[in-house]
Amino acid sequence: MPSALPSSHSSPSPGLEPDDRRRRLALGVIATGMLMIILDGSIVTVAMPSMQRDLGFTPAGLSWVVNAYLIAFGSLLLLAGRLGDLIGRSRVFVAGTALFTVASVLAGAATTPALLIAARFLQGVGGAAVSAVGLGILVTLFTRPRERARAIAVFSFTGAAGASIGQVLGGVLTEALSWHWIFLINLPIGAAVLLVARRVLPAETGTGLSGGADVLGAALVTGGLMSAIYAAVQPAEYGWVSAPTLVPAALALVLLVAFTVRQATARTPLMPLRLFRSRNVAGANLVQMLMVAALFSFQVLVALHLQNVLGYGAAATGLAMLPAALAIGAMSLGASARLIAGFGERVVLLAGILLLIGTLGLLTRVPEQARYVTDLLPVMLLAAGFGLALPALTALGMSGARDDDAGLVSGVFNTTQQIGMALGVAVLSTLAAGRTDRLLGTGHARAEALTEGYRLAFTVGTGLLVAALAVAFLVLRPTPRPPVATPADPTGTVATPATAER
Repeated sequence: MPSALPSSHSSPSPGLEPDDRRRRLALGVIATGMLMIILDGSIVTVAMPSMQRDLGFTPAGLSWVVNAYLIAFGSLLLLAGRLGDLIGRSRVFVAGTALFTVASVLAGAATTPALLIAARFLQGVGGAAVSAVGLGILVTLFTRPRERARAIAVFSFTGAAGASIGQVLGGVLTEALSWHWIFLINLPIGAAVLLVARRVLPAETGTGLSGGADVLGAALVTGGLMSAIYAAVQPAEYGWVSAPTLVPAALALVLLVAFTVRQATARTPLMPLRLFRSRNVAGANLVQMLMVAALFSFQVLVALHLQNVLGYGAAATGLAMLPAALAIGAMSLGASARLIAGFGERVVLLAGILLLIGTLGLLTRVPEQARYVTDLLPVMLLAAGFGLALPALTALGMSGARDDDAGLVSGVFNTTQQIGMALGVAVLSTLAAGRTDRLLGTGHARAEALTEGYRLAFTVGTGLLVAALAVAFLVLRPTPRPPVATPADPTGTVATPATAER
């Protein structure tokens, strides 16, 4: 089904399109900046026990090392994406990278819980700016379908495998040096990204703030998303039917409804509702929300099972997760672009989700004293499904982006990712903890109770993936494939009526 939105596949004028070398460098800069952001989101998990010991965090306070970052990151993505369209996506990318790098240094130097939490909030602000516009820059740089598929595969690798790499790196740095270095390592990476970005990213001026600065809409959606994500992380500590959960949830509902009304009536809306007329764009965002919520159970709860039940150390936990990162990387960087070119995004997405259902399905039966080679290594290898699903899903999610709103569409896509993560944290961690507490209260051993709690979370995660598969099958539609190259068409990218619409 053609998209209701014009595609950005048409090439810009020859004088504006950078040469291949510069575009490859720009892709490297975007991927490296995104990898730094993604790594930081997962590198913290294996180092949190060390932070708690050194800084004197309470158990409840320790969760805010993650929550402060998540709230800032998730609530500002949409606003950052729109700012990229208005003042220039490259400018927002550079500013976000600079802020994230400075905040990383502050986090690494933190000597009190309050300083670390404040630095993590600033990291979330910078990370939102980088993430919101990175994909928008990419889809305007790479306009031909096949080269765009390869570029998206590289971009998706940073999200799919970056989390697992972060756990490896976090464990090694924490044990070899200290937890401070999981943040300080961002200084040379961020400095390198800033140095190259200013040279290779396209010089964009944007449409200007006067062309769409919906201040009221920005305030409503930022406040609504911040309240929603705050509410989503509360049940783990206070429960679902408690004032700390229900009050911000109600506030979020009011603000987001008001935002939707504002977007339907504003002359220059922050998020034009026409974006969601595209069946593939709307469906891809819903599928991503469900997938990312399930992904939490793999990335975080498997690591917790390795440490809390099997007794792995931080470094050993990271190394145990490494095969998953390698499998995802091999699939996303090596095969996904070719498979998408041959079979289309929808088919590849469905195949990837099926592999992921197998991944979490195996974990629902993980034994208390699991053996790594027979019980966990097959799970790590099946995680290659992320390397199939995410590039295909990203391509579908950006299929309706125009050049003048690619930053906004990128921000929307990343926002649904963060909402999915917040839901995964809230639902799966709460269910696992509740099951564990009930079993401990009836006299079960700690290892058995923890394992049963994790199994329940894996079961619910599997259900979320089944729902994602159903949405992908019923809602998403195949996108037209480009014509085969001919002698008169050496690039295979002639704009025919079939390829001009997505």
